[in-house]
Amino acid sequence: MIKPERSSIARLRVVDEGDDYLVVDKPGDLMCHPTVGDEFSSLISRLRIYLDGEVQPHFVNRLDRETSGLVLISKSNHKAWCRAFEAAEKTYWCVVHGWPAQDDGLIDAPLGPLRGSLVRIKQAVVPEGKPAVTRWKVLQRLPGDKALLEARPQTGRMHQIRVHLSYLGHPVVGDKIYGSDESFFVEHLDHGWTDRLERQLGVCRHLLSAVRLCLRGHDWRIEAPDDIRSFF
Repeated sequence: MIKPERSSIARLRVVDEGDDYLVVDKPGDLMCHPTVGDEFSSLISRLRIYLDGEVQPHFVNRLDRETSGLVLISKSNHKAWCRAFEAAEKTYWCVVHGWPAQDDGLIDAPLGPLRGSLVRIKQAVVPEGKPAVTRWKVLQRLPGDKALLEARPQTGRMHQIRVHLSYLGHPVVGDKIYGSDESFFVEHLDHGWTDRLERQLGVCRHLLSAVRLCLRGHDWRIEAPDDIRSFF
């Protein structure tokens, strides 16, 4: 049962809750793990406020800081939830640059660290990488040479959707690492949101959101956030 008063105090968007799980809608400006800041500066700290010491929350899946959408948390039976998540169906919506030549497709390209990058965590399609597969389709071709895509990762590699779509030639709008210039990420890390980033990117985060998650008989869905919906 969702506890509306407690969720408001914790600044948490609760989608669903059961005896041994919790599903939340993570905003696109929130890290999953603790960082420097107050008690609201990470998703895990907000979860602890919401659960009020009743149980210890554990992430079944995580999202990058700027990726919004569905996150599954176990309140108990963590290993069982993690095993079930291996077969989960995950659906993301994103806004990308350009109009893909096809209406749908499959990207099967191995991913691994990009050597020599300014960004330590940057991934790339590399021959020696781990297998990675992403299905995608165009939901809407948008004005301004952009498109709304649905992406369904079949594997779970770091930054997989963002790397694969950039490899396809259609990076996610607002992506500071896999867009046109990786120095945007370094600039944002060092100086925050600058006038240059505003001019070059136009949006404060990469426009990617986990909108559907299916496993163990559950089918959780949310609407795309306002910054994505503003494009269509």
